[in-house]
Amino acid sequence: MPRAEPAAGSLVGGRYLAVLGNCQGCHTRPGAAPFSGGRGIPTPFGTVFSSNLTPSASGLAAWNADDFWRAMHHGQSRDGRWLNPAFPYTNFRNITRADSDALYAFFKGLEPVDGVPPPHALRWPFNTQWALLVWRRLYLPTTDAQPVLAPQNAADAQLRRGAYLVQGLGHCSVCHMSRNALGGNADMLSLAGGFIDGQSWYAPSLRDPMDGGVQNKPAAEVRQLLQSGRGGVDRTTGPMAEVVRHSLQHWTGEDMVAMVAYLQSLPPVVSAKNRTAPPPPRRVWDSGAALYDKHCADCHGAQGQGVRGADGNWAYPPLRGNRTVLQSSPANLMQTVLYGGFGPSTAGNPRPFGMPPYVLTLSEQEVADLLSYLRAAWGHQAGPVSALDVQRLRDGAAR
Repeated sequence: MPRAEPAAGSLVGGRYLAVLGNCQGCHTRPGAAPFSGGRGIPTPFGTVFSSNLTPSASGLAAWNADDFWRAMHHGQSRDGRWLNPAFPYTNFRNITRADSDALYAFFKGLEPVDGVPPPHALRWPFNTQWALLVWRRLYLPTTDAQPVLAPQNAADAQLRRGAYLVQGLGHCSVCHMSRNALGGNADMLSLAGGFIDGQSWYAPSLRDPMDGGVQNKPAAEVRQLLQSGRGGVDRTTGPMAEVVRHSLQHWTGEDMVAMVAYLQSLPPVVSAKNRTAPPPPRRVWDSGAALYDKHCADCHGAQGQGVRGADGNWAYPPLRGNRTVLQSSPANLMQTVLYGGFGPSTAGNPRPFGMPPYVLTLSEQEVADLLSYLRAAWGHQAGPVSALDVQRLRDGAAR
């Protein structure tokens, strides 16, 4: 709980900014005090541990507002060290100085919690300062970023606010962006989709309406999805469910409207990858169809049509035409089949329906057959999945 308000209005404003940025999600390890750091963040190069944001000696006690701004805007710690880009300063450098100062005031007003996070466990040379300097030269623009990221001709203040949220504090591109072998991208604000670092979840493209883009969705449905975890036939699971639970459901209505308006304004970039594939071989089709009838049809319908609940919303969403089934990568569909589908409990959906895991029920070949069937049934033309694909996706190797 806060001890005192360092400046009039800054604590309340800073608290909301911390919600917008979901700071607690990374800077709180399970069971620990909020913002006390030490949570391990997996990357392809090892584990990065988040810092303590409370005003303790092991946190921000010695920091001032300029130090905090330097970290947010330049990715540089108080002692001059370059920060690992697992801390998304590539996005946070787009926030205004006023918002940085309000965040700083909020963190300085928290109850101090002692505790030094573990040192990063990164492989050489990624644990060196010169490697971080090279990374910055490659992927961090040398000029100061501008806080308004909407197109220059966008006179709509709502779109500018939405761009500021998506590309700044919301740091959506951290997940919804592909990364190369060095963990970078020519466009660090890209929203073209990619695998989440250190995980086997795919963050779909927000530019492609066939993948994860919302350009063709009703705005009210998109807002419901992001605030409650369900909207129309779509559901949030995995890492996105955590974002909805801890951050998005607490956004103001105005900010949610602005973010959705910006996402819907993005020019569509449609990829045809894996969307015009021929049907799988007869053995795979027959095996997948039998598995679907046995394990899936009771909830999702014999023809993948889904089942609605008493409130009129989808209790079990249709799989026919479902974008998770048809995404360019089958990773999220595989994760759901193996480990279950569990949406966030939110104010708008306090008791979400869940799907049981089948990791102990189905072999890798059976999972592949089932996924291949789902991606080809009911007129679908998404690419088939092999047992090797399932193994590689589970191991996080299919990038």
